[in-house]
Amino acid sequence: MFKQIFLRFLILCFGGWILLDVIARFGAELLWFQEVSYLPVFLLRLTTQGLLWLGVTAITIAYFRWNLKRANQLKHPSPQADTLELRKPPLSILPLRLRTLLPLTFGLSLLLALILIHYGQIAVQYWQIGEVNLPMPISMFNLFAIWQVGQQISTQVGYTSGAILAAIAVLVYPQFTLSAIAVVFAALLGFIAAQHWATVLQYLQPTAFNATEPLFNRDIGFYIFTLPFIELLVLWWIGLTLYGFIAVALTYLTSGHSLSEGRFLGFSPPQQRHLFGVSAGVIGTITIGYWLSCYELLYSRRGASFGASYTDVVAQLPAYIVLGTTASVIALYLLGRCIFWQPQSKRRRWVGIGLVVYGVLAIAGIFIPELVQSVAVQPNELVRERPYIERTIALTRQAFGLNDIDIQTFNPQGQLSEADLRNNPLTIRNIRLWDQRPLLDTNRQLQQIRLYYRFPDADIDRYTLRTEPTAPREQRQVLIAARELDYNAVPQEAQTWVNRHLIYTHGYGFTVSPVNTVAAGGLPEYFVRDIGNEGEGALVTSSPSIRESIPIERPRIYYGEITDPYVMTGTRQRELDFPSGSDNTYNSYDGRGGIALNSLWQRALFAVYLKDWRVLVTREFTPQTKLLFRRNINQRIREIAPFLMYDRDPYLVAADSSTAPAQNNLYWIVDAYTTSNHYPYSDLVEGINYIRNSVKVVIDAYHGFVTFYVADPTDPMIQTWSRIFPSLFKPLSAMPAALRQHIRYPVDFFNLQSDRLMTYHMTDPQVFYNREDQWQIPNEVYGSETRPVEPYYLITSLPNVPFEEFILLLPYTPRQRTNLVAWLAARADGENYGRLLLYTFPKERLIFGTEQIEARINQDPVISQQISLWNRQGSKAIQGNLLVIPIEQSLLYVEPLYLEADQNSLPTLVRVIVAYENRIVMAETLEQALQAIFRDEPTPEPIVRPVEAPTP
Repeated sequence: MFKQIFLRFLILCFGGWILLDVIARFGAELLWFQEVSYLPVFLLRLTTQGLLWLGVTAITIAYFRWNLKRANQLKHPSPQADTLELRKPPLSILPLRLRTLLPLTFGLSLLLALILIHYGQIAVQYWQIGEVNLPMPISMFNLFAIWQVGQQISTQVGYTSGAILAAIAVLVYPQFTLSAIAVVFAALLGFIAAQHWATVLQYLQPTAFNATEPLFNRDIGFYIFTLPFIELLVLWWIGLTLYGFIAVALTYLTSGHSLSEGRFLGFSPPQQRHLFGVSAGVIGTITIGYWLSCYELLYSRRGASFGASYTDVVAQLPAYIVLGTTASVIALYLLGRCIFWQPQSKRRRWVGIGLVVYGVLAIAGIFIPELVQSVAVQPNELVRERPYIERTIALTRQAFGLNDIDIQTFNPQGQLSEADLRNNPLTIRNIRLWDQRPLLDTNRQLQQIRLYYRFPDADIDRYTLRTEPTAPREQRQVLIAARELDYNAVPQEAQTWVNRHLIYTHGYGFTVSPVNTVAAGGLPEYFVRDIGNEGEGALVTSSPSIRESIPIERPRIYYGEITDPYVMTGTRQRELDFPSGSDNTYNSYDGRGGIALNSLWQRALFAVYLKDWRVLVTREFTPQTKLLFRRNINQRIREIAPFLMYDRDPYLVAADSSTAPAQNNLYWIVDAYTTSNHYPYSDLVEGINYIRNSVKVVIDAYHGFVTFYVADPTDPMIQTWSRIFPSLFKPLSAMPAALRQHIRYPVDFFNLQSDRLMTYHMTDPQVFYNREDQWQIPNEVYGSETRPVEPYYLITSLPNVPFEEFILLLPYTPRQRTNLVAWLAARADGENYGRLLLYTFPKERLIFGTEQIEARINQDPVISQQISLWNRQGSKAIQGNLLVIPIEQSLLYVEPLYLEADQNSLPTLVRVIVAYENRIVMAETLEQALQAIFRDEPTPEPIVRPVEAPTP
């Protein structure tokens, strides 16, 4: 009695704890989404997930329960003790002896366990990764797909052992185990369906692409919005029907103590009728699977190009059609036999005949396409595959936006002069000499101020500045870095709960460095630096003109890239604002972010949600206390819109926006993308084959406001999401002008496009097939390592463009060669934003590539000797990014050279190397190098200052 009471008490406590956790999580999410003004987004997502889970789980349980209940009603009764002989039911079929019965039941039990493990793997994957646009794990219900899944599971010892144990449990306790598995399996299927809430919502609000693929002539929107939903249904139906069939069959096979008695009496007519019904469901799912497989040929990897090939269209597609038709006939026959049951029907043998025919056709469907590929295609592959290669080229270029690239020929004349340099002063003044890595190392030494500050990143941007009172305003390329608070760097003895959540709440300030100038000692110059002691702790600027050009007031960073801990503001403890000499200055947050904790129920709710009981009992709170959590900007935006893919590099912007409350001037901008892996014939890269930079996300670094701006309203996917969540998106025109001046062409998007362009610039099928003109990303020497050139931002004037602009640039070389063949530029200013230009070089001329220039640098006796000398004196020379800069009708190569002491990571810029045509110069400054390289002498001597001791 006591044990029963105690057990009930434990169950009650456990259930109450789960209920409390669910209520706290739901309440916290409601309050947080209300804080960020996106509560309708959360409610629609939550409602969709709830309905999917409840609907799928309820239907699945109902289907399993009815079949298991029916099977238990129709199964053979257990023999009584006084029964001397087990009698075979009249008109029963397939009686089995133990030598056949045991392997059959164990095999079915093992298959059942493997199915459960497979779907469990899918559910765990979704739980861990938390993405909503993962590719379907298996959608083609064919022999090859089944073999792949079985092989994957069987190679993992833990899963195999678990499957064997589960199979044994089914044989020993069939009724209980099958019922328990049914409940667990139904919950798994419901969970998987709920994770695809985005797929369902897109299916309900599709947008036409107004473009069709050439095989089935369906609009692209069918493949982006409808096909993933059908794949989800098939994934559900496979699990539903397979489990139903196997569970019913095992119930009958293990009934009447058949295993212990050593024989199975056969399936009685009612059992046969039941099996016909559940078998019809399995074969019907196979039919839908083959229909689906026809469309998935558009993502085939067989043949010379991605997508449906000659073999797929001529052999595999007819095979799927024949197999699907055969399966549908069998399914209809089984369903008809179940509905119009006749135990002694003369057509009862048709089932066996149909299954034999289907098996023969399934085997033929595997071997015939391979035979066609070997005999008909491979001997004459180009002729056979030519039309399909054309489709792959055309649709891949569409999917990655390569059709919009403006292709021009760029023929460097080699006639650049000092006069040309004087005519392009903005380009020269914005040649980047400082790379992110050395600048960050220097910042960490000179600008972190305290141990608990950190610069997680430095970003390239451009600002319109007036550096001197009498100078005109002009665009300057700069590196901007946020000084964030890293609580993990606080001394261990000071890491208390009060410090973590009430005092160390925010970072302070940022640095802005021009990319092309050097201060004394080879250190970077700063337009904005330090933390000043005047006023309210304003940052220090290099001149009053800079202070007027870059807003520096209230540079507090409550939301950033490394601001992970939740904090409480408005407490009795004042927040650390910034260090001032040997003392600290304190502040109280007056922003509009955060959730009020002015009532006991809110404190209790978040104490449970945050798993922090101190939130409930602390006496530090006041009526003005607010909780700020999800302050990491990457987590923040993903919680609001998890269906978008986000750029890996958020960047800070200091802008005077008139719409900002309380005069905040710091914002984060993150590029977001709509992606798909279902664009027909489009070649996959990094798991996707369609992408658009459709959204710009702006996060207020002080208030935490998040705004999503539609940057590409022509994208059908963002049109669909805008209809689903009308309150989530705003047009780009609504972005404040001060922020719109700082949007950039994103590097991640550019990398994907440039990767595809290396192959898909070849539009002639024969050239594509032979890979005659394959490109590659050239290499450069950075430090002492060779690595691929990364895209880089420049302010320059493009060929035949009469003004300078902010662009993103990447050069190309032919595969296995090192000369330049082309370069791709993405424009980022004003009306030209998003336009791509590809400049190709004449193939009959040698245009030096980055590897050739690096080789010339390292082969120069004076330069290489100087680098070697620095590397032997307790320091190391670091060769920076080699930039290829177009000026007029010429190319200029610039590489900075840094010196870094082994014992102290404080890089200094010691030399600038400039190469032009067949000349190469190393000098202390860019100006000296340019002057030297354009002397009248054809090959001037490199400028090298006397060897100095390395800067400590």
